[in-house]
Amino acid sequence: MKDCFARPIASAPDAWFDMVERDWNDGEKVIDRTTNRRRCLNLGSYNYLGFGSFDEYCTPRVIESLKKLSASTCSSRVDAGTTSVHVELEECVAKYVGKHSAIVFGMGYATNSFIIPVLIGKGGLIISDSLNHSSIINGARGSGANIRIFQHNTPSHLERILREEIAERQTKTHKPWKKIIVIVEGIYSMEREICKLPEIVSICKKYKAYVYLDEAHSIGAIGNTGRGVCELLGVNTADMDIMMGTFSKSFASCGGYIAGSKGAIQYLKHHCPAHLYATSISTPSAQQIISAIRVILGEDGSNRGAQKLARIRENSNYFRSELRNMGFKVLGDVDSPVMPIMLYHPAKIPAFSRECLRENVAIAVVGFTATPLMLGRARICISASHSKQDLIKALEVISKVGDLTGIKYFPAAPKKQEEEKDTIKPV
Repeated sequence: MKDCFARPIASAPDAWFDMVERDWNDGEKVIDRTTNRRRCLNLGSYNYLGFGSFDEYCTPRVIESLKKLSASTCSSRVDAGTTSVHVELEECVAKYVGKHSAIVFGMGYATNSFIIPVLIGKGGLIISDSLNHSSIINGARGSGANIRIFQHNTPSHLERILREEIAERQTKTHKPWKKIIVIVEGIYSMEREICKLPEIVSICKKYKAYVYLDEAHSIGAIGNTGRGVCELLGVNTADMDIMMGTFSKSFASCGGYIAGSKGAIQYLKHHCPAHLYATSISTPSAQQIISAIRVILGEDGSNRGAQKLARIRENSNYFRSELRNMGFKVLGDVDSPVMPIMLYHPAKIPAFSRECLRENVAIAVVGFTATPLMLGRARICISASHSKQDLIKALEVISKVGDLTGIKYFPAAPKKQEEEKDTIKPV
């Protein structure tokens, strides 16, 4: 199934994009690119709010930033890599998520994997959700702290682990834990379930544990003003010790951020390798994030941001509802802009992908090792840039391919009967 992954595209990741066709060569051992292009409906990009292509407000400002400050600073943040745009971005992000300060990085994955070891080390305890992203797993393993896993999105199991660990203390020395951090995601990347954050926060307050919230897939996508799960679930951001997020989804850029108290962010700026040694995020990318946030908040003088947020919710809930009515096994909660369709059998992964592509619908599929061997899935990504006609076409193709590959595991919902027209009955 190598041909189902890493398919090159030759245009912006809008609602539709141009995909480069490839051919098998050397006895199906090598896939070579051709000069042919295919126009496909894009259901594979995290372009939640539709900023991934030309935007009337963002794009001119990004181009101006490129002309003025170049594509790269060619330096780390602590040397010559901090510009006025970087300072403005950190202030903008902190204000947007409701924290005092923020620090930004050029790579979202590195934000977790480099930050967690700075926050905690030997003598500390990390309690992590069983379905947390691999960047969190790698960061936790690299920290040297003890790690406990609690059942996915199950606050009662989290509380049981906290009680046990506080009572038993460190294994060898029996000293109290120096620090306990509970790490969860706002929306889980593979299951698309929204975190039970109010219950988890309540438990962490009770046992005096820190809360680390990863909002890679929720910031900018859910909540009335796109501020993520805290806004959606009514949780005070003051109860979040560390708030992490990425810019590669809703903001159509790259990189990640950590937001928290002034003291915590200052500590990270003096100790985090990603800040001290890595090249800073490019200024055009930083300007794109600032401009996107301003559009979302209506600071561009229009209501396009509110319209985009309303459209992504409407599109996502409509598409999920229709998929379930067709008989597909669809994971995730209401309002999540990504919905996994369960394929299960590994042979159905390439079959589903190829048949959708045959109908000019580009869909991302996920298999082992990203998921367990028998839990393969197609991951549908909905955007505010999708029109109703786009969604209807996608549903028609997915339904057809679902019948062909045998992945409609539930009976279809009965179709609503058309309302009978009022007629005058003879006396």
